[in-house]
Amino acid sequence: MKIVVLIVRILLGLGFLIFGLNGFLHFIPAPPMPESPAKQFADVLHTTHYDLFVSAIQVISAILFLVNRYVPLALVLIGPVLVNILIFHVVMAPSSILPGIVFTIFWFIVFYYHRAAFAGIFQAKTEG
Repeated sequence: MKIVVLIVRILLGLGFLIFGLNGFLHFIPAPPMPESPAKQFADVLHTTHYDLFVSAIQVISAILFLVNRYVPLALVLIGPVLVNILIFHVVMAPSSILPGIVFTIFWFIVFYYHRAAFAGIFQAKTEG
């Protein structure tokens, strides 16, 4: 299991590092999008520079995954990004959802390995 988690953690880190850096450097050309709600959404993210914030979160999380430090923090940071990726693809671009599903599965594998770090948030009541 340790080897699987190591491989998945590195793939998760590399994937988010590449796509996060692409948000800043634009080295992967994006195909033109047809007029659609997905294009309007992407235009708003780009116009408001919200996409740069998301890219920064991806890069920070990726580095934490790759250096194997603060992995639970990286999981917490990248979780909302994954949720938004999945929601975007479910409601606006379902044909390209596969990478989002794969990265979500990777996230759950790494999360399961580090589940002890999250034990406190799964308590029904706190003491005191």
